[in-house]
Amino acid sequence: MNTNKSFAFFVCSILVAASCQLKAAVSQSEAQRLGKDLTPIGAEKAGNKDGSIPAWNGGIKEAEIPKGFQSGSHYLNPFSDDKPLFTITASNVGQYKDKLTAGQVALFEAYPDTFKMPVYQTRRTARQPDRIYNNTRKAATSAQLLSGGNGFSGAYDAYPFPIPQNGLEALWNHIVRYRGEYVVRRASEVAVQRNGSYSLSTSQQEALINYNLPGGSEATLDNIIFYYLSFTRSPARLAGGAVLIYETLDQVQQPRQAWGYNAGQRRVRRAPNLAYDTPIASSDGLRTADDTDMYNGAPNRYEWKLLGKKEIYIPYHNYRLISPDVTYDDLLTIGHVNPEYTRYELHRVWVVEGTLKPGARHVYSKRVLHLDEDSWGAAVVDQYDGRGELWRNSMAYLINYYDRPTVWTGLDVYHDLRSRRYHAQGLANEEAQYVNFEKAIPDLKYFKPSALRRRGRR
Repeated sequence: MNTNKSFAFFVCSILVAASCQLKAAVSQSEAQRLGKDLTPIGAEKAGNKDGSIPAWNGGIKEAEIPKGFQSGSHYLNPFSDDKPLFTITASNVGQYKDKLTAGQVALFEAYPDTFKMPVYQTRRTARQPDRIYNNTRKAATSAQLLSGGNGFSGAYDAYPFPIPQNGLEALWNHIVRYRGEYVVRRASEVAVQRNGSYSLSTSQQEALINYNLPGGSEATLDNIIFYYLSFTRSPARLAGGAVLIYETLDQVQQPRQAWGYNAGQRRVRRAPNLAYDTPIASSDGLRTADDTDMYNGAPNRYEWKLLGKKEIYIPYHNYRLISPDVTYDDLLTIGHVNPEYTRYELHRVWVVEGTLKPGARHVYSKRVLHLDEDSWGAAVVDQYDGRGELWRNSMAYLINYYDRPTVWTGLDVYHDLRSRRYHAQGLANEEAQYVNFEKAIPDLKYFKPSALRRRGRR
């Protein structure tokens, strides 16, 4: 790591000055590696030494996209003929510990009779639109961290730090990774109790990704990454309720803005505390606000360290897990989702460790993120309690949304290793529709707090 840059970050962290900037340490010659020995967003193009991770050759091909798929419907599995190479179980996990996270190993220890990881052929299908590649190439030499690392400038519609020099840069790649422009989905979330019982909460969710809007620019961003709307459809006692969020880039300068609508009272109210370790009610306390999307929000309460790269087994191409042929009762088994429907592959990940700063408050003293090098999405996160002991493990079951194209989660699962409960977010197996990227982008008036009352109805 660049010593001068590390010192600059140390000074910025102390001063927390809005004008303090961390210059990007990527030279023009380094940036020219993008598209050559590195992919356009910074992953290693080459495979690993033994070939178990193949070379990246441009991502998923048109010929691999299943015939008959229609945008907005459930995604068809491009690799339905693949069979597991082997399965990791509690009896053989010792052979694979060097390619597992601490939280994954703990799941085998917690559920020795039922937790398994079927490992398949690694397929590097990740691909993003050409404009993202072009913008990322520009950002490599212009992006810089601001305000002690609480934001960045010099990038728009791009991965700002494709050749990261520290943990904060890698983390920002995850936070603003490409996930489309306007996304609509109807999905459920559920807290599965120790005895396997659960009660679904279903909502329609809409996100306008301001950071990735074609025709926009850094100048028009106005510090807002995305606008998010969620309308509760069930259970009946909560139906008609809504949440509106303005996700800001620099949340120290301008905290996340959130509003809630209560259908029974027909009132819109500000929700000022929807950040950091605020427990999410619909998760039965199993997910904090900044656990959502594996990690989101202001990074200022942690010191972030880039530990380098590692090869580990992560959830990838989990089309069976989100199939409409699988019922929730089949999927939601005691302790964890049903391994019969999961798929893991060996991929290289960036390992980013966040350690709680002295004097800062959070229920997690440490969190370790494992970012897929081909998409920058966090696939596995391990969270530690105030005593430094492993407490939770979270996994994003990635799929390739090949009509966009982008790699993103199909289902997020948050495991509490002590209470032996888990929270699953993004369930859509039994919904008529799935994720739709093709709806017309609405005017920003659509995301005004005043619209909540009109649109939120039982």
